[in-house]
Amino acid sequence: MESIPNCPACQSEHTYHDGTFYVCPECAHEWDPNQETSTTDEFQVKDSNGNLLVDGDDIILIKDLKLKGSSTVLKKGAKAKGIRLVDGDHEIDCKIDGMKVMLKACFVKKA
Repeated sequence: MESIPNCPACQSEHTYHDGTFYVCPECAHEWDPNQETSTTDEFQVKDSNGNLLVDGDDIILIKDLKLKGSSTVLKKGAKAKGIRLVDGDHEIDCKIDGMKVMLKACFVKKA
């Protein structure tokens, strides 16, 4: 009998074989057993236009953003130089107009 591997996404042992793919009923992840799986998930951040961002890129805001906890508004078109990518509830740490801000990548475009 063939040994079915655990789900690579959630490590569930309740996976099953469906045609040419394995399927996890808990997280709905599907994968091809013949395709090599990488053990390291590469952290990638894309801007609102789908361009890949890397540390040190320059970005431009695509809409006005109100900063939480203050009355300050970051205006559309404001530029940040030398961003830093982070993994968490936001993807970008940067300085805009001298203030340190944390942004989601969906509100910026690559300059």
